[in-house]
Amino acid sequence: MRNKTLIAGFVVLLALAAAGAAYAMVVQVGDIVITANGGFAPKALPKKQNAPITIHGSGSIKTASGALPPILETLTFEFDKHGAVQTKGLEACTTAKLQARSVAAARKACPNAIVGEGTGHATVVFPEQRPIPISSPITFFNGPKVGGNDTVIAHAYVTIPVPVALVIPIVIEKIHKGAYGYRTEATIPKIAGGAGIPISASIHIGRKWTFKGKKYSYLNARCEVGHFDAKGSFLFKDGTFLHAEFLRPCAVRN
Repeated sequence: MRNKTLIAGFVVLLALAAAGAAYAMVVQVGDIVITANGGFAPKALPKKQNAPITIHGSGSIKTASGALPPILETLTFEFDKHGAVQTKGLEACTTAKLQARSVAAARKACPNAIVGEGTGHATVVFPEQRPIPISSPITFFNGPKVGGNDTVIAHAYVTIPVPVALVIPIVIEKIHKGAYGYRTEATIPKIAGGAGIPISASIHIGRKWTFKGKKYSYLNARCEVGHFDAKGSFLFKDGTFLHAEFLRPCAVRN
């Protein structure tokens, strides 16, 4: 359970980094402060058709008081409809191929399915002990479709208290909800009996390939209305609920 919560927390921060566009964002409710920094390239995009992009970013959860933040339990994200995830001709990895593998072994098992990499950090606090920092490289693999929706599989490997590989599939659900076209949702399991706290993560997502002589990109977007929208909802163990909406401008490429 401990490692599942660690990765789920990384996924939260990945979503924040993606939503951050090219600006730093700070969202606060009570003592909890969520910060995200991110960017995408290229910055100028066509108005009417999708073009390849990559995203990079970092995110963190902390408190204004300096104390460790409460544990995040549930989160939902919705993303702008003016874009698309493309997986045609891209190899799909499976959870079975990634189980019980180190970072290097997992990447070797499905090298052609990798769509992104990153690093995550968390803190484990046991009674009468100093906080224990833990971290892991994260690898994101293109996964098999579920109900017609694309999936991404997050893999990490931690050695505390024992070596364990964690493999979590994430559904990228297609929706039709105003400005929003994609949705992800996660309920985070407990870590170390509730002693683990996700703290920060950094990511880079993007992949290009050629299939049957045609070039493809994993992430694609267009600047149809001059900005991108995203929103997220966060429910913490202490009952704190945080909702944030993000609007970021884009430039039209001639």
